[in-house]
Amino acid sequence: MSRGLDAALRLVRAQATLVKRFDASLGGLHGVSLADFTMLLRLSQAPGDRMRRVDLAEALGLTASGVTRGLVPLERIGLVRRDADARDARVAYAALTETGRERLAEMLVTAEHVAEEIFAEPPWTEEDAVQLAGLLGRLGGTGLARHETGGA
Repeated sequence: MSRGLDAALRLVRAQATLVKRFDASLGGLHGVSLADFTMLLRLSQAPGDRMRRVDLAEALGLTASGVTRGLVPLERIGLVRRDADARDARVAYAALTETGRERLAEMLVTAEHVAEEIFAEPPWTEEDAVQLAGLLGRLGGTGLARHETGGA
């Protein structure tokens, strides 16, 4: 097996393991999945806490229909609302509600705790985590906007 294939398969397995850990904690405490959390987080990073659905899909690496399917339950429980564009009825925005902002703040505490457990020393050092983030970035992985821009 080539080194590249081995690395790719290890990455896929690691991703599945991480999703399970985040889903267990976020689902158990907040009733959302990691996918839901990442949608809410991306919306919170957008100006006015809202994005065109197609832009949200692009930011998450999903299809527009995948984002629409993912937003439906978040709209149903009041974390996200659908906003129409005043100038173009074909354009739809997804926007965080006040409840969504409040719940996201609680979810962030949980997600940070899970991440701290995953990357606890040993075996992970701060340098290891930074190096891994950089390597994943080379594959197209993105993290929190504040980390991508080098801010605090």
